[in-house]
Amino acid sequence: IEVDMDLKTFKQNAAKVEEWLAKEYQALRTGKATPVILDGIVVDSYGSKMKINQLAGVTVEDARTLRIVPWDKGQMKDIEKAIIQSDLGLSVTADDAGLRVIFPDLTSERRDSLVKVARAKLEDARITLKKEREDMKSAIEKREKEGNINEDEERREKEEMQKIVDQMNKTLEEMAEKKETDIRG
Repeated sequence: IEVDMDLKTFKQNAAKVEEWLAKEYQALRTGKATPVILDGIVVDSYGSKMKINQLAGVTVEDARTLRIVPWDKGQMKDIEKAIIQSDLGLSVTADDAGLRVIFPDLTSERRDSLVKVARAKLEDARITLKKEREDMKSAIEKREKEGNINEDEERREKEEMQKIVDQMNKTLEEMAEKKETDIRG
């Protein structure tokens, strides 16, 4: 385990947690068609796994429909299968031009389940942040034991670290509340 972490690295790692949660929330559907939702879907393509945007052009056709135009028409069935298996509740129809992905209206049941997913993502982010905090705490204590910093510096670094954690937890919570509001409509 890497325990030679400093506050700058810790801040960067905390920021990565925020970026991860933001990306996860972007992919959580709120009833509007958005190509980002397809980013997490992987297609088996000629023996390798690829993302849809690596296999096709994806555009917004209207508020509830995406258009997917595969560069290789032979990939249509694989892309369609991957979207259906993604369990995102999207319907897919094929036509001569490619695939249409239709976003159904969100039922209250579906909204409730999306809120649960959003809360689970928040919890995952918190757990990751807590792990980063523990690693940072170990690094600070290691430096103090080795005589690289004194007790006052150790206390100051731990206080600074906790301020970062508190601010990040607040930010993550605000992101979750905003996403929940979006989902609830």
